[in-house]
Formats: sequence, C-alpha cells, structure tokens
Amino acid sequence: MQNNCGARREFSRLVCLSYSAVLLSLSAVLIATLSGCGSVSSGKIEYAYVAAPEAALRDRVAAVYNKTGTVRNGERVQVLERLQSKRFVKIRSPRNEEGWVQERFLASQHTYDQLESLAAQYKDVPAQAVAVTRASVNLHSTPGRKTEHIYQLNENERVDLLLRQTADRNAPAPVTTPQKPSKAGDKEKDKDKARGQDKDKDREPVSDLPTDDQAGKAGTAPVLEDWWLIRSSQKRVGWVLGRILFVDVPIEVGQYAEGQRIVAIFVLDQAQDKDTKVSEYLTLLSENKDGLPYDYTQVRVFTWNTRKHRYETAFRDHHLAGMLPVTVGRENGTVVFTLHLKDEDTGAVQERKYTFNSPMVRRMYAPGEEPKTKRRAGKP
Repeated sequence: MQNNCGARREFSRLVCLSYSAVLLSLSAVLIATLSGCGSVSSGKIEYAYVAAPEAALRDRVAAVYNKTGTVRNGERVQVLERLQSKRFVKIRSPRNEEGWVQERFLASQHTYDQLESLAAQYKDVPAQAVAVTRASVNLHSTPGRKTEHIYQLNENERVDLLLRQTADRNAPAPVTTPQKPSKAGDKEKDKDKARGQDKDKDREPVSDLPTDDQAGKAGTAPVLEDWWLIRSSQKRVGWVLGRILFVDVPIEVGQYAEGQRIVAIFVLDQAQDKDTKVSEYLTLLSENKDGLPYDYTQVRVFTWNTRKHRYETAFRDHHLAGMLPVTVGRENGTVVFTLHLKDEDTGAVQERKYTFNSPMVRRMYAPGEEPKTKRRAGKP
C-alpha cells in the first residue's frame, strides 16, 4: 500500500514538472513573438513626417479596419511600432490619435532635416525668375523622381526659381540601410497581417508628371531631365521637376522668345511712358530641351520705346554657355548685371559684367582686359 502511495506521489511530481516546462516554453514563445512584432527600440523617441496629401489611421493591419484618425501632409508624427515587413507603421498624430499607416506615406527625420537645411541656406537668395506649377507636385530633398520628399505644391502655385540641375530620369531610389532579417515565424505573422492590403484606399502621394514608363534599359544612355531648386510662398525650399513649371513672363516679352525657353528674367529699370511706368527686362534663354550642360545660351535686354509704345531689343548676345545665378544690382547709381559663362574648352567659369543705362548696354572690362574690336569692311 505504501509503495502504491509513493508511486502516485512520484507520478504527480513528474506531471507538475512537465506542466511547468510547457508553461515556460509557451511564455518564451510569446515573448519572442511580441518582441518580433517590431516595437520601437529602447528609450529613443522616433519621429516621421507625413509625405502623402492625407492618410487614414487604422486600428489594425487587415483588409477590414476601423479608421482611428487622419494625418495630413507635413505633420510630424511619433513612431510607436513597426512591422518586420516594413510595410506598416503604428504612429501617434499631433492630435494624439493612434493607428497604423503604410510606411511609404512617411518621410524620415533625415529628409526633414535636409529640407530645413535648404530652406535656411536659400531663404535670402535672390530669385532668377518666378514660375507657376502646372500641376500638384512633390518637393524633393535632392533632384530625381525617386528621391525623398515631404511637402507638395498645389497646381497654379507661384514659386521662386533659384538653381537648375539635371538628373537621370531612370535613376534608382536612394539605397536605405537594410533591416536585420527577422525570424521565419515573425515573417509569416507579418505576411498574414499585411495580406489583402493591395486595395488600400488611402490617398497616394502626388507623382511627378508625366506618368509614363520610367524603367530604364540596361546599357542605355541616361535620360537627363531638368530639375529646379525652388522657394515656395511658405518659404519651403526643395527640388521640383522642371517640366511641371512654366516661367511667368509678360506676354509682350514672351512673344519674342522665338521658340527658345526663357529660364530667367529680371527687371533692370522702369521707363516713364506718360502716366505709366513700364518695366525693362533682362532675359536669359536656352534651347527648348532638357539635359543641357549649361543653363542658358542667349541674353536679351528689352527696353520700352516711349514713342512707339512697344518693347524693343536693346542688347542681344548668343552662342553662350551661361551658368546661373545671374546677379543684378547697382554700382554708383548705375544698373549692373553680371553673367557667369563657361569656357567650352577649359570648363572654367568666367564673370562678365554689363552696365545698363536705358536704352544702352555696355560691357565692363576688367583692368588689363581689352575689348575684341570688330573690323569694318572698307568701301570697294
């Protein structure tokens, strides 16, 4: 009888030990699973910025979800949690709304810092022209269709043109730091959570028009596009695809472009025509195509004829390899404008100054520099 009681006690002890081991194993699995869901790391608060015009916050990552709030373009949000698949991020809005949003609708703190640095650097730089947007467009941190952006400009928004650059239309997106591979079990959980999200109804970020095929073929020459560094009315500075902008030029001057593209325009002075003051302009023009290694090829000065009440060309120079910026100012009360021209043989950029005293334009020569004299043909 005593032997039977001892056997029962031993059996009960073994059962208890086995049960405890199972509980410990389940606890370990649960902890690993929760840690694998991608919670934001230790102590550091992470912020991101909304790069979409608008996005809905979800209570869960599933095909069917409840909307918990809305975030709008440019808002700073706090990152609470990430999925290992990097498709969704849980965030907290400035209104303390929490929910999940697709990561592609967010921009990093680094992108925000880049745009803030540009805004500080170019806040007081004189504009080369004023342009108007043809459509809604992204404001990029660097030139390129696939580079990072946060803010959008609306259609018909007026902006200052500051600098021009070219970028390969088919350049790949900037490389980001790869994430550590997650465990197979975590990947499967994330796939289950993200399944069925292709029908997402959140608004997409504005694309850089035109929306044709951007895939480049291996071995082909790069297709260069013009990009402009612009300053918006909100004093935001960034890069915009050039073909979405058109320079705001008075129609009386624009009609003399002769198929060329006006890339910069400045008011030199004003002429008094009876009771009206009429602006007189310096214009910089280039061939009407993208990807050129210089910013302009032609300079024209338009003055106002007070007798005929029309614009006339007072000065013209072409076959140039001009580089922006062009500066306009006054020296000793006289209007002076300065061009920067690239030597096609050496690549060196040289400065060339002109004075303007309507309707006369004269070049200013540096000490020791002599003007090139033109030979006059003698009478036969």
